[in-house]
Amino acid sequence: MMMSTAEPAPLGLLGGTFDPIHFAHLRLAEEAREALDLAGVRLLPAGQPAHRDAPHASANHRLTMARLAAAGNPALEVDDGEVRAAAASYTVPTLERLRAELGPARPLVLILGADAFHGLPGWHRWGELFDLAHVAVANRPGHAPRDMDWVARLPAELAAACSARLTEQPAELASSPSGRVIAFAMTPLDISASHIRALLARGASPRYLLPDSVLDYIGLHHLYRTR
Repeated sequence: MMMSTAEPAPLGLLGGTFDPIHFAHLRLAEEAREALDLAGVRLLPAGQPAHRDAPHASANHRLTMARLAAAGNPALEVDDGEVRAAAASYTVPTLERLRAELGPARPLVLILGADAFHGLPGWHRWGELFDLAHVAVANRPGHAPRDMDWVARLPAELAAACSARLTEQPAELASSPSGRVIAFAMTPLDISASHIRALLARGASPRYLLPDSVLDYIGLHHLYRTR
């Protein structure tokens, strides 16, 4: 009997401080999975973000909240590699670690919002990113890449790096391990971690902005409360 030689479907990667994780993060992962035919999405909580202020909650708290949020969805998994690392979190070293774990042939898809994608030239070793993963750019209010013309609005250095990598076909992500750039539509949800923290700090309720399990954990550990 012939054995199947089909490659596994692409794996999505969604990083962030998740301080705390909320429904916009989870909906982004779910819509990317469906739009791009991903096998699943791996959430990557940052340990020590290199390009942002220190998170309000500890890395271990944020990791636990991500695990609580992902529980019950078999398409989501949580990676603790950046939390366990002693060094600051950078995307390219994380992708190198995942390549070593998953092998050189597995298609990986880094999921970014359009605002983060526009800032890519400021990232550490950003030019090497395309050798390690595909990049999927999600629509966001004010940054809506609905057609191929959106590339013309990118910073020149980024547009030049992407010009030969663009595709509108999710199937192309499965045909190679890395190197393509694709945009996909995302339902705009005006939810932010900073707003949730502000609500908690003044004693207001953020219920229905994040999973109840995460909110219960925040309450149990008195996170984000004004001292």
